[in-house]
Amino acid sequence: MADPNPLQSTRSPLRPLPGLIFASRWLQLPLYLGLIAAQAVYVFHFWVELVHLLEAAFGSQTALQQLITSIGYKQTAPITSLNETVIMLVVLALIDVVMISNLLIMVIVGGYETFVSRMNLEGHPDQPEWLSHVNASVLKVKLATAIIGISSIHLLKTFINADNYTDRVLIAQTAIHITFLLSAMAIAYTDKLMAGPVPAGAKGH
Repeated sequence: MADPNPLQSTRSPLRPLPGLIFASRWLQLPLYLGLIAAQAVYVFHFWVELVHLLEAAFGSQTALQQLITSIGYKQTAPITSLNETVIMLVVLALIDVVMISNLLIMVIVGGYETFVSRMNLEGHPDQPEWLSHVNASVLKVKLATAIIGISSIHLLKTFINADNYTDRVLIAQTAIHITFLLSAMAIAYTDKLMAGPVPAGAKGH
């Protein structure tokens, strides 16, 4: 019977030096495990802030002061109960944690799949849609987009709490956000140029 995969049967093993260089990709494994630990820290921080918000909603002054300290919110008059601004800043902080967590997942899963080893998730019901066509270029664009989202949340938090920031800080954060936006557009445009023109037969798909 003929071998169904003649390329695999005729493939010679790697020589020692190329084999060592190729195996060096596993040195990245501790880095991804470290990011998983950082993800756990973010999950813990999220639940601490959420518990403080719930306790403050039920009248806990200690939890309220901890929230006000964590978001850097200040007022001339003492704050004795939750107000709309404090709730909005806390919720934005929670969304910020979630978005950074999503960024970590993209780096961990996409980076491992792209640079270390295949996960063989084809057909798995929970396989992320973006992972089926991920590569280094796609991962860069997705990371840039995620960073823009995180920067937007930070900028919105700053504008809501603008009284506690100087004009210089507001202008600097706005300029940084615009820089992130332009950088993401440049990365996407560069990848589009490197990909080349779309075949005529593929334009209708």
